Amino acid sequence: MIGYQMVGTNNFDTSAAFYDALLGELGAKRMMEDDGRFIAWAVEPGQPAFSICRPHDGNDATIGNGGMTAFAVGTPEMVDKMYAKAIELGGTCEGPSGPRGEGGFYGGYFRDPDGNKCNFFSMTAPTG
Repeated sequence: MIGYQMVGTNNFDTSAAFYDALLGELGAKRMMEDDGRFIAWAVEPGQPAFSICRPHDGNDATIGNGGMTAFAVGTPEMVDKMYAKAIELGGTCEGPSGPRGEGGFYGGYFRDPDGNKCNFFSMTAPTG
């Protein structure tokens, strides 16, 4: 149902490099660009995409309070790997990877260089 998620950036080149490296770990590639104002990444054409943009109104991008982008990955090990990669690339910790609640949810939370909150998650947390 979700087509794409977009977050604003005030540091376009830094944000582009961060997501090129981070989402590249999942096999995502740039699928659409618009002259330094917008980039979208996807694993496959026609699949949900993630994008960054400079705000159309010319004002500074701001982060949402309570908003978050969640990237689904297959295993807790991949959550650990992707969370660590985000931190290595300059993201900041918003909650290290690990199980959360009941039902098999396993996630790692971070903020990108612009302060946008994201996580990687799997619904296959180890049991026992």
